[in-house]
Amino acid sequence: MKILFTGGGTGGHILPILAVAREIRRIYQSEKSLDFYYIGPKDEFGNILLSQEGIKVKEILAGKIRRYLTPKSILENIIDILFKVPIGIFQSFFHIFFLAPDLIFSKGGYGSLPVVVTGWILQVPILLHESDISPGLANKFLSKFASKVFTSFPKTEYFSVKKIIITGNPIRKAVLKGSKDDAKRIFNLSGEKPIILILGGSQGAQKINDMILNILPEFLKEFEVIHQCGENNFKGVKAEAKVVLTKKSERYYHLVPFLKETDLRHAYEASGLILSRAGSGSIFEISALGKPSILVPLLGAAQNHQVKNAYAYSRAKATIVIEEGNLTPNFFLEKLRYLFSNPEELEKMSQKAKEFSKPEAGRIISQYIVDYLNQGNKK
Repeated sequence: MKILFTGGGTGGHILPILAVAREIRRIYQSEKSLDFYYIGPKDEFGNILLSQEGIKVKEILAGKIRRYLTPKSILENIIDILFKVPIGIFQSFFHIFFLAPDLIFSKGGYGSLPVVVTGWILQVPILLHESDISPGLANKFLSKFASKVFTSFPKTEYFSVKKIIITGNPIRKAVLKGSKDDAKRIFNLSGEKPIILILGGSQGAQKINDMILNILPEFLKEFEVIHQCGENNFKGVKAEAKVVLTKKSERYYHLVPFLKETDLRHAYEASGLILSRAGSGSIFEISALGKPSILVPLLGAAQNHQVKNAYAYSRAKATIVIEEGNLTPNFFLEKLRYLFSNPEELEKMSQKAKEFSKPEAGRIISQYIVDYLNQGNKK
């Protein structure tokens, strides 16, 4: 059995693929006849994660359409449409023709377009997963070539109801198995105050970082903080934090550039509340953990999908949404104080998060893939 994965090349595409691959391995008994491949644009971090899972990676060129119009973006669009996309399709045709996969599972995004189009030409079955409530341009287009579209949210926009299977967003089960003791050891936690976990996504979030630095001395009087600030922001945030931290307060502030899966699960377990962007992957991990949260959706994300994701989740009463324009230091701090002075509110949010969660999304999708291929092999 050969399964080909593809996606746009960001963590939001790669991590669900890892979750599905792990579940397929668990379900499918004949390990020797199971081969995983991935075709997508260059992404060094993503390629490392995929390779660690035994997924063979093939890189292609991929182009995207930028909808903001400037002289530079217009030129880049022309180059991508006339050169990168056709070259990517040619490269994909070469790889897929010789790999001869039994099925293509696409996480969507611009990087998957050449692969899905080529797979359709070569008559390879295609299954698509859409993480967000509002699909991007690529997935809207690619859904026409897919036999089924798995969706994370019940009211996902655009797709034909005949194709949709609502599953939730596949999450890595390993992140649900953290330990408070391990968290205390890894992050040198004092455990004297409520622990807030701040996640800015794989690239960090400058707006969130700036807000935290603004209130850091006051923040640490009441809370202990694990702050993932992003690899590129780490030196700057560390230097600014050093200026305002005292000897007494620095023991309550734990700054990290990025949390690997092995550390993230322990940070999740130790936290009393999570401040995060509103990517689908983060939302479904937070909900599966049953953690109260405050979501700050990324302003200007394609199709405004993070805002829509956040409010869809907030309707379940599992989170508080603060849009970037309202993310002032005092407003954020008062929200935290209110929640932690009303533990019954935190408990309600935790319960609603668990009710919203779909921790078996990866297993459901993987079982569908295995059953689909087994039925095909019997014909």
